[in-house]
This record gives sequence, C-alpha cells and structure tokens, in this order.
Amino acid sequence: MTGSQGVREVTDGVPGLADRLWNRAVTPEDYVTAAGEKYQAAVLEQYRLYVEMADRVSARRSLTNTFFLTVNATLIAMAGAFGSSVLKGVSVWGVVPIGLIAVCQCAVWFLLILSYKQLNGAKYRVIGELERRLPALPYRDAEWLELGEGKSWRRYVPLTRVELGVPAIFAALYLLIVVAALISR
Repeated sequence: MTGSQGVREVTDGVPGLADRLWNRAVTPEDYVTAAGEKYQAAVLEQYRLYVEMADRVSARRSLTNTFFLTVNATLIAMAGAFGSSVLKGVSVWGVVPIGLIAVCQCAVWFLLILSYKQLNGAKYRVIGELERRLPALPYRDAEWLELGEGKSWRRYVPLTRVELGVPAIFAALYLLIVVAALISR
C-alpha cells in the first residue's frame, strides 16, 4: 500500500491515513463510465457528507461552549449578587465543596474542548485525504497551508487556544471566590 506520493506511509507500525482511508478493492475501473465519472461522483458525495459531519461536530462544540459559558456566567453573577449575604450563614465545609464542584465542571469543559479538538482534527485530516481524489485541494493544500498550519500566531490563532482559556479563567475566578470567602471568615 502506498500513499499519494507512492511512498508507504507508516507511523509507529500503523499505516498512514491515506493507506487507511482508501478502499484498495474499489478503483475507478469499478465504475465503468467515461473517465470514472461514477467513481468521482461517489468520492465527491463522500466528501460532502464528511464535511457536513465535521460541520455538525463544530456546531455541537459551539453549543457545548455556549452551555458552559451560560452556566458559569450565571454562577459568577449569582456569586456577585448574593455571595456575601448567603455565604455568611454557610460553614467553611459548605463553601469549599461548592467551589470544588464549580472548578470540576470547568475541568470537564476544558476536557470536552480538547476532545472536540481531537475529533475535528481527525475529521479534517480525513477530509484532506478525500480531497486528494478531487480536482482541487481547498482545505488541505490551500487554506490550511495559507494559514501556516496553525503554527504562527501572526497568521492564524487556532480557536482551541482561545476556547481553553475561558474555562481556565472561570476556574481561577472560582478559586479566588473560595479563598476570599475563607479569608473573610
């Protein structure tokens, strides 16, 4: 099995993405029409479906971020509005667990962002390989390379880096609130 450059792609004993992606038993010749039109149509349809699935994952990611942002903004607003009066009647053993729960949900949010990053990364690598069977390579060889493959902050700041900062900031705020509540006792 060879990749697109005719070189076998193997990483850590595992065949490369191109070798894993393509069904070697199915070739353009299996689609008996002029210049493999059915084959190209099938690849294009798979490409469209896969791009749509990647978009759906991105939409779920956005919805997840919206949910956690709403929960955390509400918690911070409630802490600001009712914090001092409510916390006066709560023991130290009541404040600390509430703060830990808030920090833990930030950790879950952080891990979900990382998971979505990995899932989207894999999907876009597959999309890039699918593009190798299409006449143009808009994502793999055009857009992504134009953006410097996410390596330079001057050309492109990957959204995940920004997203990961938000739960970290909320977690830090919760820790500050707990420390302030403990000090004020």
